[in-house]
Amino acid sequence: MFQHNMFDSHNFLLDMTRKTPENELDLIRDDEFETKSGTDIMEGASGDDQDPNKRPKKKQYHRHTQHQIQELESFFKECPHPDDKQRKDLGKRLGLEPLQVKFWFQNKRTQMKSQHERHENTQLRNENDKLRAENIRYKEALTTATCPNCGGPAAIGEMSFDEQHLRIENVRLREEIDRISGIAAKYVGKPMLNYPQLPSLGGNNIGHQLGEMFTTTTTGGDLLRSISGPSDADKPIVIELAVSAMEELIRLAQTDEPLWINSDNNDNVLLNEEEYARTFPRGIGPKSLALKSEASRESALVIINYINLVEILMDVNQWTNFFTGIVSKATILEVLSTGVAGNYNGALQVMTAEFQVPSPLVPTRENYFVRYCKQHGDGTWAVVDVSLENLRSTSVSRCRRRPSGCVIQELPNGYSKVTWIEHVEVDDRAVNNIYRPLVDSGLAFGAKRWVATLERQCERLASVMASNIPTGDVITSPEGRKSMLKLAERMVMSFCAGVGASTAHTWTTLSGSGADDVRVMTRKSIDDPGRPPGIVLSAATSFWMPVPTKRVFDFLRDENSRNEWDILSNGGLVQEMAHIANGRDSGNSVSLLRVNSGNSSQNNMLILQESCLDSTGSYVIYAPVDIAAMNVVLSGGDPDYVALLPSGFAILPDGSSNAENSNAAGGSLLTVAFQILVDSVPTAKLSLGSVATVNSLIKCTVERIKASITCENA
Repeated sequence: MFQHNMFDSHNFLLDMTRKTPENELDLIRDDEFETKSGTDIMEGASGDDQDPNKRPKKKQYHRHTQHQIQELESFFKECPHPDDKQRKDLGKRLGLEPLQVKFWFQNKRTQMKSQHERHENTQLRNENDKLRAENIRYKEALTTATCPNCGGPAAIGEMSFDEQHLRIENVRLREEIDRISGIAAKYVGKPMLNYPQLPSLGGNNIGHQLGEMFTTTTTGGDLLRSISGPSDADKPIVIELAVSAMEELIRLAQTDEPLWINSDNNDNVLLNEEEYARTFPRGIGPKSLALKSEASRESALVIINYINLVEILMDVNQWTNFFTGIVSKATILEVLSTGVAGNYNGALQVMTAEFQVPSPLVPTRENYFVRYCKQHGDGTWAVVDVSLENLRSTSVSRCRRRPSGCVIQELPNGYSKVTWIEHVEVDDRAVNNIYRPLVDSGLAFGAKRWVATLERQCERLASVMASNIPTGDVITSPEGRKSMLKLAERMVMSFCAGVGASTAHTWTTLSGSGADDVRVMTRKSIDDPGRPPGIVLSAATSFWMPVPTKRVFDFLRDENSRNEWDILSNGGLVQEMAHIANGRDSGNSVSLLRVNSGNSSQNNMLILQESCLDSTGSYVIYAPVDIAAMNVVLSGGDPDYVALLPSGFAILPDGSSNAENSNAAGGSLLTVAFQILVDSVPTAKLSLGSVATVNSLIKCTVERIKASITCENA
């Protein structure tokens, strides 16, 4: 039962706050104080010369001159604790005894300490006043508390502390809803709503009002460029949404039926939309009729410490690099809370991010959201995202992110159990028809893709940190391995950043290409040590093949079949010079290849290649590198200054029901992307001949791949 004595105890604690009377601290005046002179010591007699009737001489004091005080003050600023030599030199310069200088510095230090204590005392009094005011406010709120059953006044003893807290929170939410309703009436012309007494905190929701407020849409790319951090008035709403989203994420991760139900044709689970609406009435508002709901859940054991995983998720740069195939760009707009000292518990970040599929045929998904990290007991953490688009008064994105994220549990031996939730509402009408089954299956943006990428990247990270070198690896130097893996990582990131439909790109479709359209874009490379300077032409095309993804992946990564599709190798034999395994699957590796061709200009060139495979797709990415530069890398040198122009392939399942595992039967969606330096002068103009050349190159490569794989598959 809630008792009055709680407030009495609170007042007692407030009165115990440290208070020191100012008259006890003002023992030394700020503007002046006296010191002993060289003859200040009392001249008392001793022995037989002492006269008991004679009064002792009074101590003599004298005031320092203004010049002496200025010099002493100036020296004090530089050195408040002078040694004997400094005191002697200073006294000689000012005409003072060293003992006088010593006493002056002692008094000055005491004065400064007193001033500091007065300032601290003032701060404590202000805090004490704030606590008293808060105590009074809580008392007044409790005096107006109502009975949850009849609505009449309730005695304090009739309700528990939790119930009282809910009543206070209910009043605050009612006021917030009235304010939001006023804004809604201003924008959509609806009258203000008078809300009755709320029976519970979940009876009405702010998100519903926000969902009705805005109906306009924004064009791609405008959203992330125009967004800034939340206003001070919106920050309480942001915090409220983050806390509510965290509770929702935990329940979604831990609850099965009836919230999640098994699908008919596979092991995936589906979200029961009706049960979800009943379980979580609050949130970001109802789903718009123009948006489609996508919800998925996936769990896995990953070889990474939970502390390191939390750091990756909360550091925007690490997060973008770790999930480079999914996150094309991300920015932190404002940090509302950094969490407690030493970790991210309680951290709140307002962010924007763009999510992609490695193909220019699938539009990216842009989100404006808050990310909240919280520790739930020892070794269990959760990181949740929830959209903030509805807080913007001008437009709304084509994609809203309902509470999504992951729950991380600590396991022995450096492993973690991760449960990932992805729940979005999106307008996907612009997706190309050949990619629509993949997007609908959830393998493009769903939780399974996030978890599969996480598993593969954790294995890659473990291989980088491993001290025991696998027997099959040619490169045995730990420094050389790390440098080569770091160079390959940058190559993969560069490829993924340039192959999707990010709003940062301007793709141009070449006319007359037929069904397999080739899209090109150009960009200038200036002052980038990781790229050759000049104009870079990128070209990409995506198409469907009636061949399983594993078969396509094995064909493209095998150096023995490379001369069947690689026009630049001129039919020469390709030899693997070095190999580094970076995952449990044999397809996950970094290789250094050498082309033995009749062209003498290519004999000084090597090919760096990384191939990676998981249950949702695979990549084969490569770039020509100079032999001298690679020798530096293999010796453990800095790989950041090696110029790369990566090209390669992104291989995805076609989304059919029997292709949800990359080793199963089904079709493949293959994206081919090239990057070519067409002019070493950044200010030069791109010629039509260069575009025609790269168009012909990519179409010829596609035809060779189709002919070779289809023939072998038959």
